[in-house]
Amino acid sequence: MTSSATTRRTVLFASAAALTTGCGSDDGGDGGTTTSAPATPDAPGTSAPAATGTTGAAPSATPSPSGPAGTALAKTSEIPVGGGKVFDKEKVVVTQPEAGEFKAFSAVCTHQGCLVNKVADGTIDCPCHGSKFKVTDAAVVAGPAPRPLPAKQITVSGDSIILT
Repeated sequence: MTSSATTRRTVLFASAAALTTGCGSDDGGDGGTTTSAPATPDAPGTSAPAATGTTGAAPSATPSPSGPAGTALAKTSEIPVGGGKVFDKEKVVVTQPEAGEFKAFSAVCTHQGCLVNKVADGTIDCPCHGSKFKVTDAAVVAGPAPRPLPAKQITVSGDSIILT
């Protein structure tokens, strides 16, 4: 019975290692935006890698009846019109394409998973390989990024921008 449990642990551990090895590869993949199966209690010392992007699933956080739930990012006055601001910790970039219109996108570049680092001249810029995305809809302006930055959900409540 013990050898069966050991074999299972070995297989699970090897599977988890194989899944994480492919993240960030240069094989034309999506830079590690896929998720893997969670680690099992039978595999001590292992944990599943966190996803670095979205796969089209709707966000799980929803506003509560008493007000929006989520992470407060900034005051609306901190986001320049025609520009934006990158929030490294939350891996999100918030833009204000037109006065009073706020949008949020993943700050993880769709090329190889680097974090974008600035918003300037109407684009969200990645420092790693020069990809640029429009502040209006995160569409690719300059590659090598293969697709737009995924949208994120925000709520503007008064003068606060909240990541939901």
